Amino acid sequence: MTDIKKVLVIGTGVLGSQIAYQSAYSGFDVAVYDISDEIVGKARDVTFPGLAQTYLNEVKDATQEKVDAALARLTYHSDMGDAAADVDIAIEAAPERLQIKQNIFAELNEVAPERTIFCTNSSTLLPSDIAPSTGRPDRFLAMHFANRVWQFNTAEIMGTPDTSKTVFDRVVEFGKEIGMVPIPMHKEKAGYVLNSLLVPLLAAAAELAAGDYADPKAVDDVWRIATGAPLGPFQIYDIIGLNTPYNIMINGDAEQQKLGAWLKENYIDKGRLGLASGHGFYDYR
Repeated sequence: MTDIKKVLVIGTGVLGSQIAYQSAYSGFDVAVYDISDEIVGKARDVTFPGLAQTYLNEVKDATQEKVDAALARLTYHSDMGDAAADVDIAIEAAPERLQIKQNIFAELNEVAPERTIFCTNSSTLLPSDIAPSTGRPDRFLAMHFANRVWQFNTAEIMGTPDTSKTVFDRVVEFGKEIGMVPIPMHKEKAGYVLNSLLVPLLAAAAELAAGDYADPKAVDDVWRIATGAPLGPFQIYDIIGLNTPYNIMINGDAEQQKLGAWLKENYIDKGRLGLASGHGFYDYR
């Protein structure tokens, strides 16, 4: 068992909010940070009560008492100094852009206690690209969660050559304490395990639809029927939310950027952002 008591989660998007609520549900005090009072207020009033209801509906041991207790363990902040006070571990779940993450950790390093471990939930970036901005490379590593953390409960843990083994082991143990199955990685790899497998699948699906070879539903039907998978790639897109794959695509090669432009023009610019917005490749309204 670790000596971690208080958690900071930076970012209240799809995964940030899930990581925060899962940590609180597992008994940790959790500070939640985002860049404005408006965004933080929406998380407090809409996102987290929605997650509490989802846990009641889908988590076997969930009770009203447990989900309410988890909500009570959350505090909300738009000031980084207030958010980082007295935290033992900070998990960043900001947009998938290197400069944004570097800026966050540089600011965090100025206000967080010296003992605080820094983690990034980046889905594709190497932690060594971010580490210099943290000011504490020995206490920095990646801890990558899958969407719907209460159900698909992996936590891929990847350090850099500078990450302390003691810190790495503490984060592996912390992952267990919040109900995850830790997946320790022996060395750095962009995409980790999950996205090394998933990103090429999603890109191939997007290429089929963007090239008008087949529509998204047909692609999903083929994948599910032929492989026995529970979800097709476009259903996965909707669950992830389209902004995250778009951010990955626009930072890729020329072909990836073309797919990103197609995704933006046909879906994101029309407010079709995925399951959370009620409409993505499929209509959930």
